[in-house]
Amino acid sequence: MKNEMITLINKAVKDKKVMVKLENIFTLCEQLHYDENIKQMAESLINWLYSQYKIHSVNFSLFNLKNDTPTEILKKGDLFYLDEKFSFYFIINTHTSLNAIVSFNVDTQEKFDYINNDKDFIDAAFFQISPILQNGIMKQLHIDSDSIDSVTNVYNRHYLIEHIQKIITLSNKKEENISFLMIGIDKFKAVIEEFDFDIGDKVLVELAKVIHKSIDETDNIVARLTGDEFVIALINLRSNDEAEEIAKKLVKEFADTKIIVNNETKQVLQKTICVGISSFPQDSNDINQVLKNADNFLNEAKNKGRGKIAIYNEAENSTIDLF
Repeated sequence: MKNEMITLINKAVKDKKVMVKLENIFTLCEQLHYDENIKQMAESLINWLYSQYKIHSVNFSLFNLKNDTPTEILKKGDLFYLDEKFSFYFIINTHTSLNAIVSFNVDTQEKFDYINNDKDFIDAAFFQISPILQNGIMKQLHIDSDSIDSVTNVYNRHYLIEHIQKIITLSNKKEENISFLMIGIDKFKAVIEEFDFDIGDKVLVELAKVIHKSIDETDNIVARLTGDEFVIALINLRSNDEAEEIAKKLVKEFADTKIIVNNETKQVLQKTICVGISSFPQDSNDINQVLKNADNFLNEAKNKGRGKIAIYNEAENSTIDLF
């Protein structure tokens, strides 16, 4: 499938219509990243199929390869069967015991021919989203829902505390450094006071999106602690200097983010973040102390103004207790 994807990319260089189609694929990928569970992912995929092909009747299910049983996740539209004249089905290999199956039916020969001619593009789209669906399935299978923050879809304080020792063990085995970025939104309380909690949640979600785009979560951990505070555990960075560069990128990208607070007037809100940084074991062999450092220096950054970064140094170490 990789070769077919490369072929489409080459076509997009000369054909703007193909370019638009590829952009639509990546729009779908971005949406799936922020869906909280596999059902929401199914909803997003079905909505995407409707927006691209006006498909009304769709069935999204998971097929268990171990016991050959399907589980319906979401169904929309009229009942149909796969042996009907205008039916399609696609298998999305998630490289787990559960594969995703998307089947749908159209009502005219014209639509059938159009989709059939565009099958390579649909295959490419499903190829791109398969790792995201795999991640959704893995979360469903292996992560308790209590570990995910319901607003931002990142890990919560409970998960971070529970797994922090595993991070330390991994670090010690590989002699890796772990840098902790403590992030807080400047004047977040003012957002709630001026608007409401829904807009506050919207700001939190947009920050989570910026973090998702900037951080590879294969090894690193992103968690929301409380209120407007997030912490990122960056594994295998050599120093606080590297962590500072990542923090600068996050500060800039979030400051450039426009958050719509009124769909009718198109009023937008732009906020800033501050970041406190401390590293294990560079700054301390005590992980609790490192987290205290990062939290204290977040406060230090906020005292300097908006969009600031502060890095731990031993002379100014605080005893504020994060946990």
